[in-house]
Amino acid sequence: MPASNVDIRARQAPIRQRYLDDPDNAVEVLSVHGGASDLADPVHVVVSPDSMPDVLFLSGAHRAVGGDGDVPCSGDLLLAALAACQETTLRMVAANMGIDLEELEVSVEADWDPRGTLAMGRDLPVGITAIRAHTRVVVRGDEREERARRLLHSAERYCVILQTLQAGVPVESTFALESL
Repeated sequence: MPASNVDIRARQAPIRQRYLDDPDNAVEVLSVHGGASDLADPVHVVVSPDSMPDVLFLSGAHRAVGGDGDVPCSGDLLLAALAACQETTLRMVAANMGIDLEELEVSVEADWDPRGTLAMGRDLPVGITAIRAHTRVVVRGDEREERARRLLHSAERYCVILQTLQAGVPVESTFALESL
């Protein structure tokens, strides 16, 4: 893999300075919206991030709960978010550290029992019960693997999705029901 062609330090310097000058404006609100899908099709949805409204994420119910299996399920999207964040973070940290990556592989897997989603028993969990993220990296010129270890440690520390999942965050969910 070639050395990074992006100067991460130069790109981030004005952003970091802006946050130092005005820390109150550092918090970003990320948002996505769904509900634009065909309501007659209960197993397919479209979700779009507000930051890029022309980008559409297609998702649907998993085959294990009656979906068609023709698009990723929401669990796949969650795992993809972790894999994408882990890889992006690792690549950016490597570029920032001046580390040339020879190989990089990120895989994520999760345990999920669909019986909980199918309401087949009160004691069955609804949701993913375990996630395992595996990252393999080969660094050029690092025979003792010291730089690779520092890289992986930093990438783990600064991966937003990994840290969010590991720490857990409060999730507020509201529902509004209107009748016609």
